[in-house]
Amino acid sequence: DKVLMELIEPYELRAAKLREFLEDVKPSLHYDIVPLVDPYGPSVTDPDLQCLVVSEETRRGGEAVNKKRLENGLPELALYEILLMKDPEHSQNEEEKISSSSLRQRLLGTLLQPLRQDPALPSRPYVIGLTGGTGSGKTSIAKLLGHLGAFLIDADKLGHAVYVPGGPAYEQVVAAFGAEILNEDGTINRKVLGAKVFGNQERLKSLTDIVWPEMARMVKEQIGEADAQG
Repeated sequence: DKVLMELIEPYELRAAKLREFLEDVKPSLHYDIVPLVDPYGPSVTDPDLQCLVVSEETRRGGEAVNKKRLENGLPELALYEILLMKDPEHSQNEEEKISSSSLRQRLLGTLLQPLRQDPALPSRPYVIGLTGGTGSGKTSIAKLLGHLGAFLIDADKLGHAVYVPGGPAYEQVVAAFGAEILNEDGTINRKVLGAKVFGNQERLKSLTDIVWPEMARMVKEQIGEADAQG
């Protein structure tokens, strides 16, 4: 449930950065960095540990560690509480402390890797596929791109357009799924059609085999229109 967990760096890289930092602070100490595959790690099984560094917000976790240690027949650890560093540049929607979540949020909109130069690709039209789950902000991002001059192609609208009477997929869909999917006015009842296909992989594939090629054709037509507009 971490914020933007997709942008969390691999463990090996994070451990290397941590070691570099610690050895820079005090190179004379020995640092044993271990991955945590559960909430407790070695803190509840290592008899040689004596102290656990916590913050105000992780003290409850430290107390939970000590409870587990007692259950395992080990002595409690001294809990040494430190103050968290404040982030003087945090924005309104970020945490007050220096936080990896805030740092990952700031990565949004930046390139994670250099652009791949492919001489086989035409310089225009430059096509961006915008995807994401419900409520992820596709419409807002599309509007921003539109204000910057992008030509917008709404796949949802095309998905509706292929089903309307006279649309490119209408006759094929009715022939494949029967007249019972039609409303009285001859339009396709998408709820009835959905009930027929969802949960049935074979029927769903039959529908997408009809609809998706038509949508792709319509998208290509609109890309051509965008290219003609410059």
